[in-house]
This record gives sequence, C-alpha cells and structure tokens, in this order.
Amino acid sequence: MEMYKWNFGKLKRKQLTGLGTTLVLTAFHFAVMAQDGIAGINEANQKVRSYFAAGTQLMYAVGALVGLIGAVKVYQKWNAGDQDTGKVAAAWFGSCVFLVVVATVIQSFFGV
Repeated sequence: MEMYKWNFGKLKRKQLTGLGTTLVLTAFHFAVMAQDGIAGINEANQKVRSYFAAGTQLMYAVGALVGLIGAVKVYQKWNAGDQDTGKVAAAWFGSCVFLVVVATVIQSFFGV
C-alpha cells in the first residue's frame, strides 16, 4: 500500500507562487481581523456604567413602591387592631431602607 506524500517537485512554479500568495494573504487577513481588546473592554465598561444609573433609579422606584404597599398593609393592621402592627411596620420599613441603602452603597463603592 502506497503512502500519500506531498510531492512539490511536480508542481509548476506558477502553482507554487499562487499557493504561497494565498497563504500569505490568508495570514494577513487573520492578522488584520485580530484587534486590540482594550477598545472592546472600554466599550463594555461604558455600557455597563450607563445601565447602572438606570438600575439604581429602578431600585429607588421599587423601594418607593414597596414603601407605599407597606404603609397600606400597616394601616390595615392598625385599623383591625392587630397586636403585631409594630413588627409588620418594622419589616416593611426595613425592606425599603435596605433597597435604598444597597443602591446607594453599590453606587458609591463602584464610583458610578
């Protein structure tokens, strides 16, 4: 059984030149496509920072909404004469404060 071997002796000079040119152009093409990653990282950084401001405002809005719902729940318990009104009020108030504090701390921690 005969092994297949590359035999460049049978190729003509034009064929070898064309093959070499093709290899050089392919290598050049891949070198041109390879770009510096810093530009992509900076673009991602700017996009995340722009989303973060909107996310912080969203957390403030959710905190306000939770505060309104909590105020209504506490008012209903207070009017019903429940004994655990103070505990429910503390829980709702604590959740609102937690949302606002987390948004503010993350914003100041990352310097956004």
